[in-house]
Amino acid sequence: MEKIYQDFYNSIIYQDRYQYILKGVGNTILIAFFAVILGILIGIIISLTNNYHKETNRLKILNWLGNAYVTIIRGTPSLLQLMIIYYVIFRTVDINLIIVGSLSFGINSGAYVSEIIRAGIESIDVGQKEAGYALGLSYTKVMNKIVLPQAFKNILPALGNEFITLLKETSVASYIGILELTKAGDIIASRTYNYFFPLIIVAIIYLILTTGMARILKRVERRLR
Repeated sequence: MEKIYQDFYNSIIYQDRYQYILKGVGNTILIAFFAVILGILIGIIISLTNNYHKETNRLKILNWLGNAYVTIIRGTPSLLQLMIIYYVIFRTVDINLIIVGSLSFGINSGAYVSEIIRAGIESIDVGQKEAGYALGLSYTKVMNKIVLPQAFKNILPALGNEFITLLKETSVASYIGILELTKAGDIIASRTYNYFFPLIIVAIIYLILTTGMARILKRVERRLR
């Protein structure tokens, strides 16, 4: 027990090494939070554009661009997208790495969220839309008052899984030098040559974050039911 405590002290307490983990947790949550917001916005815009084009045959160019975006993002690794955004797009720009990470993961998530929302919209019986139009409602009101509220309840579990996956995917942000949670554990391990405690603690923190998010989403599901 004394040796275990000594290893723990050297890995986490000595020279305030726990500060790396605290900063890593903060950066991980920041990146995931802003990426989720951006992903939802992109997903809603693309899915509604796709649905509007399907029903009215308008916005052909925007619909084509949206489909191309989804195909490209879903067909390439998130790490490659992060590298392109950082080393190509922002190569000559002095920009905060947290912003780069949030943009990259938000853009990546938006493609998957758009498909989730599209599936949710299509899961609603077409008769409900037709009834709305028969009552004189516009497309916007039909979507806001009839379709989207029901679609949101249907897609909430899938959205929750996407957000949990996004939180874990932020670990690749260390590739461009962001001090996120996984990078923090790696820094401590490289200085102490002891990988057990840093990696186990990082794994426990990820588990707490993901299970906490899952419980919140389950409460929202119960409330909506």
